[in-house]
Amino acid sequence: MADLQALADAIIGGDQSTAVNVTKEAIEEGMGPDEVLNNGLVAGMAVVGRKFKNNEVYIPEVLIAARAMKGAMELLEPELVKSGVEPKGTVVIGTVQGDLHDIGKNLVAMMLKGAGFNVVDLGVDCSPDKYVQAAKESGAEIVAMSALLTTTMPAMEKGVKAMKDAGLDCKVMIGGAPVTQGFADKIGADGYSEDAASAVDLAEELIA
Repeated sequence: MADLQALADAIIGGDQSTAVNVTKEAIEEGMGPDEVLNNGLVAGMAVVGRKFKNNEVYIPEVLIAARAMKGAMELLEPELVKSGVEPKGTVVIGTVQGDLHDIGKNLVAMMLKGAGFNVVDLGVDCSPDKYVQAAKESGAEIVAMSALLTTTMPAMEKGVKAMKDAGLDCKVMIGGAPVTQGFADKIGADGYSEDAASAVDLAEELIA
């Protein structure tokens, strides 16, 4: 019988080959893909997220855990689709126009996937129109914008305005090193997160 605790531990330790092997074993045994997702992958990433918040692990460890999870998810995703398991919600994510930094954005995307969200990753240098189009096409409940440069923060304000002008009902969350709660309030964003683990909590609050 596939050991889902071993799968969670493999994610926490960033052991990709074990994560993939246990996931494969669970699928071959006919275990429910939602059970593998929630009790293995999500459980493991939740521990990583908690440790990251408490400064017990740092970005490199989170990225290694995320890579292990990605390997397992590649096997699990087709099974989730086949079984009709619904994601918690859809999040469109990208780094704003003029900004090419993506480590923080990638981290948030992986944490959201690990928490059971469907994630549409637009990459970097995203124009307001690109967010609007992706949100319309995917029916996203949340649009997440990232910026690392103070010079690109005004692009977030343009993004929030574009969503409102398009009459979209989705929530907008923002984050990145120079971003603050005060700035989020000023531009009319629905939420701000200071790190990747908190971003998952915020996304869950916003769709609740």
